[in-house]
Amino acid sequence: MRKKEIILTNEIDATQNGFAELGISGMLLKALEGAGMAEPKPIQAETIPHFLADRDILGLAQTGSGKTAAFALPILSKIIAERSRNKPRTTKALILVPTRELAVQIETVIRELAKGSRIFTALVLGGVSRGGQVRRMAQGVDILIATPGRLADLMQEGAITLSETRFLVLDEADRMLDMGFINEVRRIAKATHPHRHTSLFSATMPSEIEALANSLLRNPVRVEVATQGTTAAEISQSVIMARLKQKRAVLADLLSGDTMKQIIVFARTKHGADRVTRDLERDGFAAAVIHGNKSQNARQKALNDFRAGKVRILVATDIAARGIDVPGISHVVNFDLPDEAESYVHRIGRTGRNGAEGEAITLCDPAETSKLRQVERLIRQKLTIAKDITGAPLLDGETREKREDARPNRGAGRPKFGQGKKPEGASRPKFGQGKRDKAEQGASGRPQQKRNRRPSEGGQQRRTIRAA
Repeated sequence: MRKKEIILTNEIDATQNGFAELGISGMLLKALEGAGMAEPKPIQAETIPHFLADRDILGLAQTGSGKTAAFALPILSKIIAERSRNKPRTTKALILVPTRELAVQIETVIRELAKGSRIFTALVLGGVSRGGQVRRMAQGVDILIATPGRLADLMQEGAITLSETRFLVLDEADRMLDMGFINEVRRIAKATHPHRHTSLFSATMPSEIEALANSLLRNPVRVEVATQGTTAAEISQSVIMARLKQKRAVLADLLSGDTMKQIIVFARTKHGADRVTRDLERDGFAAAVIHGNKSQNARQKALNDFRAGKVRILVATDIAARGIDVPGISHVVNFDLPDEAESYVHRIGRTGRNGAEGEAITLCDPAETSKLRQVERLIRQKLTIAKDITGAPLLDGETREKREDARPNRGAGRPKFGQGKKPEGASRPKFGQGKRDKAEQGASGRPQQKRNRRPSEGGQQRRTIRAA
């Protein structure tokens, strides 16, 4: 990537542009009207014309910004205009995503946008049988949405070839980096047509993603719709300080109110998500759970039940922090703070979408305070502590920051517990070693096995073996 043309779309009034003015025409405009998409969002207004002009795209966009339509519409326009037949086991366009849920959501959007046109799509992802995916690809498709692991497997088996793929989209590239898919992504990209058009979208731009973009994109236009780490203004955010054993009761109390209509509860681990779900059911709340140990069918059923309103509570790990677009989510509850601060932004982005108001509530154990500070640094905002039931003094964000910054480095300049006034340079004996003379340790420096000093019947000392 030799040079980049940077466009900050925050400074552009996209509402003055219609999709027709961007170059979208025909049945796609009818489908957009049917979907209620009358005017393009900022990332769509700036991405679509450059895509149609065959420019590579480097997009930096927060979750919920509308980037799916930003790359789907120009791809559909070009494929419809070509009207060429598909070759067996090939795809004209490949959209690579990190999670199954995001893949399903993207295909749903593309199918809606492609109504009335003969566009064939396919999903290739893990957690379901390969047979149906192989059969679907046998005749070739127009657009393939895939996760890297399963796609790499089917490519190795010869069930899919990318030699005819002229459009490559890498969506949520930073998440693919976090999940360890970068090597697969490079191999997959190398297998596509040498004169392909490439678009890379990411919510954050760490150095590894920058390096990946440099290797895959040719003279790209960089489209940036928001500063990294920003959260939607429509989302109100607050914190309840509660110890781990108190969180169950706090969550049950929150859910008992009338204001929480449709809720996603995020847990840090898979086992934690299962535990939260069991506790909710014991407390009288129906909930569905979704995480990486669930089969794809189970995950899809949980998501469909949540989307249809059969259950109002979805418990999930960060696998659902991206790629879930369910209208009407009123609240996001962080039962645990995530290990990566960026995941907080993606989690709460499940609510407050498309201009609607939303609320994010975080339950924070005192042991998670450092994670809370990392989140506040990322979003450049001090979160309001609505309640503190840990017994500690209730502090606002500014007072908390001053107190933590002024806190001395505990342990600095004083000996560890039990060390006493040990002279400098002296080493502490290992536990159980006592004042054992160095000569007892043998040539290797390791303590020999202790011998019983009482003589045995044969007059020799009996060796005792101590259990580890």
